[in-house]
Amino acid sequence: MNKVANALYASRKILLILWIILIVGFGFYAAKLPSVLGGNGFEMKGMYKDTEQLLVDKFDVSEAQVIVLFLKKDGVSDSKFQQTIAQYMQKAKDKSDASKVDIPTASNKMIKGSTAYGIIHFNHDDGTMDKRVEKIRTLSAEEKEVSVKLTGGPIIEKDMNTASQADLAKAEAIGIPVALVVLLLAFGGVVAAAIPLMIGIVTVVTTMGVVYFFHPYTELSIFILNVIPMIGLALSIDFALLFINRFKEEIQTKSVEQAIKITIQTAGRSVIFSGLCVFIGLAGMLFIQVDIFQNVALGGMAVVFIAVFSALTLLPSILAILGTRINRLRILKVSEQGGQSRWRSFATFVMKKPVTMTIVSLIILLVALIPVRDMHLEIPSSEALPTKYESRQAFDTYNDTFINKNTADVYFVLEAKQDMLNEKPLTNAFTFIKQLKEDSLVKQVDSISTALNVKSSDQLQAMLENPQISAQTKPAVDSFINGHYMLIKATLDTDQNSDQAKDFVRKWKDKRSPFTVHIGGYPKFEQEIFDEIYEKAPYGLALVLFSTYVILMIAFRSVLIPLKAIIMNILSLTATFGLLVWLFQNGHLGLTESNIALVLPVFVFGLVFGLSMDYEVFLISRIHEVYHQTRDNNVATVEGLASTSKIITSAALIMIVITGAFAFTDVTPVKQMGVGIALAIFIDATIVRMLLVPSLMKLLGDANWWFFTKKRDKSSSNEQLKS
Repeated sequence: MNKVANALYASRKILLILWIILIVGFGFYAAKLPSVLGGNGFEMKGMYKDTEQLLVDKFDVSEAQVIVLFLKKDGVSDSKFQQTIAQYMQKAKDKSDASKVDIPTASNKMIKGSTAYGIIHFNHDDGTMDKRVEKIRTLSAEEKEVSVKLTGGPIIEKDMNTASQADLAKAEAIGIPVALVVLLLAFGGVVAAAIPLMIGIVTVVTTMGVVYFFHPYTELSIFILNVIPMIGLALSIDFALLFINRFKEEIQTKSVEQAIKITIQTAGRSVIFSGLCVFIGLAGMLFIQVDIFQNVALGGMAVVFIAVFSALTLLPSILAILGTRINRLRILKVSEQGGQSRWRSFATFVMKKPVTMTIVSLIILLVALIPVRDMHLEIPSSEALPTKYESRQAFDTYNDTFINKNTADVYFVLEAKQDMLNEKPLTNAFTFIKQLKEDSLVKQVDSISTALNVKSSDQLQAMLENPQISAQTKPAVDSFINGHYMLIKATLDTDQNSDQAKDFVRKWKDKRSPFTVHIGGYPKFEQEIFDEIYEKAPYGLALVLFSTYVILMIAFRSVLIPLKAIIMNILSLTATFGLLVWLFQNGHLGLTESNIALVLPVFVFGLVFGLSMDYEVFLISRIHEVYHQTRDNNVATVEGLASTSKIITSAALIMIVITGAFAFTDVTPVKQMGVGIALAIFIDATIVRMLLVPSLMKLLGDANWWFFTKKRDKSSSNEQLKS
């Protein structure tokens, strides 16, 4: 690190100029990032996606749909209501260049009392969907006889983007001012307090500009708009806080050049190791081939890299130029010695009763993790959108009025090697339909058989051989058969989110058949997402645990300390998930009851496992320094805690404030993520670092440094022999 420190100090002015160019350049593209975000990110390559495309290509199913909800106003007759709806739908089709519309009538069950819905179909989204929707909205505002509300995938997606941007602004409005107060309390001066915030903002803006260039190669989820600032601000401010604190210590007795170089060699080294831990924690998500995990992993890894890069290049350049002026504009008197003596007394107290403190800590964590057994995971849907949005209100009304929530639709597309109307494939298809009907979970089957009320393939072929009957049945045949393909819809007697529905599609996917069977529908979508996460997450977990252990072992030259850190981290994270279940799933502390977002355990683990290692690295690095000098484990632990506790507590508090501010946002998964990360950091900064770390350091004694001690002892023996 000595050569690196020399090079960075020598290049400080050039680095500052380069950073100014980077900020201006990437800042321009950062402003454009929201325009290329879309969808909730729950997409992956698989049978569901292939089947959906087959439905579009072969059976004229639209790629995008807008649902129009109609509410009859007082004094309007039923006939006038239907007439107005029909006129509206036709005008909407013409104005938005839609492929077709489904007009509600009493006969097609799209009207119930004073409520009705229609569907506007679009065959392709060429990037003009927002403009098309706005044209439809213009028509809605003109209606006098009915109240019109729009919902459906494209509109909910757009509103989710808007809500995410509003959430980001709200979180920043809360988090940044509070973080500034914490920084002022930590440093006492405006200059020292402002720099970490500036570094954080620069990191986030630069990363968002970089991520903009990912969009031609991958679909970017709207949630990336919250993830990058959440990680970037918290991590950059933490790095800067710890870096500046060490610089302020060194500059009291050394020149600016010496202080910068020592800070890079000590705090800079810790920044590299902690950043590497966070980076690997996020990289573990890359195993899961679902867009949202790929997005968060790539965006998160980018922001971590830039946070480390800015901490090692931009920050030293600013500090080198400021020098002793870092202490300017002091508004609070901060006593370092008083704080250190209190932490020293606390650490000594804990280490006097290590067994008791360890048992108490473990009991607290184990009690907190009990609710984990009741955790119910679900994929975020329209319910993640705040109820104040019209699209959410309309979708809820549509679901409550027209959708049977106790059933689920599964679509089968049978692909034969020859034309489906040939004798053999048609016979096999009717056998397949019969087997479907015999399944205990199937409530109803819609197929060519039910459409034409035929019981066998022979009966259907006889109808098709009659020219007169064949002409009459052609529309029905075309709806279910296209060349080598046949469409069948099975309605299941269970909720579309149920485990039974997922088991059903798994069973039929693996069932032997003379056809290539393509399966679609929401149960298939959920089954693929759940299975992908459950099958691939263990690989990511193994990578994170193994890599973190190796990195920390190299950093601290210890076998036990990395193992201890990983076990404590897993315990505190599991306790965090238990508290999240208690808060959100059980609806405590005024929170609306909601299931835990499926992505949350993976996200929180990936993010927090690395972030909490951040503090472990800074703390153990200082303990390691003192142990290297004194060879006394107890003294090293007490002094390491005393010298770092104040600044690490401030860093943890900033992390809690920045991420916890998202608890006041409206998009449910974002709220859960913010609360989850804040809780995990709180547990790590209190129970783990204040109680478990000193207790276990005391109990294990010199065994903590077995790897390091062995090497040192050998070196010392060799030196004594030489002398």
